[in-house]
Amino acid sequence: MVKGANIGLAALSEDSASVVVSLSWSSAAGDGDADVSVLLLDAEGKVRSDADFFYYNNPAAADGSVQLLGKTPTDNGSEDRISLDLAAIPPAVERIVIAASRYGGARFGDLDDLRVAIADRGGERLLGFPISDAGPETAFLFGELYRRAGEWKFRAIGQGYESGLAGLATDFGIDVDDDSSEELEAEAAAEPIAASTVEVPPTESPVAVPAEAAPPEAAVAATPARRPRTAKKKVVLPRTARKSLAENDAWRQARLFPAPSLKSDREREMRATSVLLSVMAQVPEFGRRLTAAFGAPAGRMETFTEVSLPHGDAPKRPDAVIRVERAGKLWTALVETKTNGNQLKDSQVQAYMDIAARRGYEAVITLSNDVALEGRSLVEVKTDGRRKHKVALWHLSWAEVAHQAQMLIRHEGVGNAAHAWLLHELLHYLQHENSGCHGFQNMGPSWVPVRNGIDDETLCQGDRRAVEVVESWERLIRQVCLRLGGELGVKVLPVQRTRRGTDAHARRAVLADRLCDDGRLHAELRVDGTPGILAIAADLRTGRLRTSVEIPAPEQGYPLTWVKRLIRQLAAAPADLHIETLGEGQNSGPRGTLERLRPEPADLLFKDDTPITGFRLSLFKGMGSTRGNTESGFIRSVDDAVDHFYSRVVTQLERPPAPRRAASTPTPLAV
Repeated sequence: MVKGANIGLAALSEDSASVVVSLSWSSAAGDGDADVSVLLLDAEGKVRSDADFFYYNNPAAADGSVQLLGKTPTDNGSEDRISLDLAAIPPAVERIVIAASRYGGARFGDLDDLRVAIADRGGERLLGFPISDAGPETAFLFGELYRRAGEWKFRAIGQGYESGLAGLATDFGIDVDDDSSEELEAEAAAEPIAASTVEVPPTESPVAVPAEAAPPEAAVAATPARRPRTAKKKVVLPRTARKSLAENDAWRQARLFPAPSLKSDREREMRATSVLLSVMAQVPEFGRRLTAAFGAPAGRMETFTEVSLPHGDAPKRPDAVIRVERAGKLWTALVETKTNGNQLKDSQVQAYMDIAARRGYEAVITLSNDVALEGRSLVEVKTDGRRKHKVALWHLSWAEVAHQAQMLIRHEGVGNAAHAWLLHELLHYLQHENSGCHGFQNMGPSWVPVRNGIDDETLCQGDRRAVEVVESWERLIRQVCLRLGGELGVKVLPVQRTRRGTDAHARRAVLADRLCDDGRLHAELRVDGTPGILAIAADLRTGRLRTSVEIPAPEQGYPLTWVKRLIRQLAAAPADLHIETLGEGQNSGPRGTLERLRPEPADLLFKDDTPITGFRLSLFKGMGSTRGNTESGFIRSVDDAVDHFYSRVVTQLERPPAPRRAASTPTPLAV
């Protein structure tokens, strides 16, 4: 589409009652990002109340009609996705505005490949609108859905504000709170995490997350109504206030979903499926969060296990069935589950796709420890193009399930204390060593041959095994992002420094050839709220992992003051932390360990007048030798390295300035 054009959704798809809107962009520097928002407007072009404004501090409507699904990694970077159940949008709403905003002086003109796209319930992309003329705007209207003669249509807008999200919100009738960041942080430390809070044990992960306040025990506290704030909430994790009544550490609390008694893979699959689907049905926020991305409507959900469905001579038994009812209409998905290292079977999924097509079901969902990648199918299925009814095939990893549970129970909150307790029990079950739901755990059969080929220098470019290792590395990094993001309650995404249209297979082939040459695997993570991009490098020749972050030099002051301040910030960091000064036009600069630099910080200064552009902080550790997630495994060593570096180094660095509300007078739309 082009700017100003409009089109009816019914003309593009027969199944457009629920749609997923995707906003995407790319950044050559790797650190460019924005946050999406949605506004529901009446016939006057204003919100009916502040509750019609959906953004990072208010991500979902109570009726499920609007839900911000968050960012999903793609081959070109990431997409920010929004689920819209158009059938559930109140009749008084005439327009749905899709927007995004940036902070800290960042502009949309600094991003590349701005685009909005809409897909129907089955995941089929209906339309796309690329934007190439963004400039100094800090908030941007990508497009809007509007009613016309009982039909929903989309209009491509592509216009922006220079006054940020606050200016945009104010222009549509929202009264934005203008609290300072200091007041916001103080209040966040005092108020409960959710509308209801239960006693939740602190995370068992080695990631260290500050927690300044402990909520009351099993308290249900009503949060007073407040005006929307465009400043992002500070997440404060609850801590257990009460001491255990157990006589000794050998006593274990009774669990709602016990896992130690599981003996076989079949038992694990059946138990995991039943546990997950029962919690989805009983905790609406959680069930909706997992199914909204698959095109399910907002409505009453029921889940079933071990259902027998006719298929040829012998009936088939999918692991589960999910049904959602809204306004007398049913949405149905068949579920195929795998735990531990068991792989999905093409023939099994194909049979469920055929059954779903014949019975008019909407989707088949596969659930396993594997992580899906763009351009790399986990299963190969064929679809009959002659059939009018289309069935969507979706994949969900156990790591994503745990991530969503963590985000709700530890950061965003749920409707009542019982729901919070159920989610906590689910999370405990998924993290138990015997559940079989641990996410990606194996670097694959090519891992050992590739490492041996690098050691003896026999691995050649073009070797397919190197591509398979690159794919496994990409899956591992995506899982690290999910786990770390769930623990911290912030967005953690892999960085892709590629432009739109880059072929996934070609990109991985280039990385595989680079692995053959230098024996290293590289990745970068963008952690929301940190001063730089976290980089990970695995050197398969030396068997060492390097985690690092580059932080920019201050814009004002003197170089000696900068390095002294940096050393003071890192007072509790490991003594073997490596610090390197980055200079303009220099490949490397002065460097040393923190232990050596503490008494002599001036050693980080260039001897000539080379301008300092920033500093690189790095930690090195040995990496596991086996391909799996055992104590000595490579995957475990990557997890531990990221956790250790974030908790001991990144958390001590000064955060970027907190986002402030822009000028109260909104700038008119840029035409």
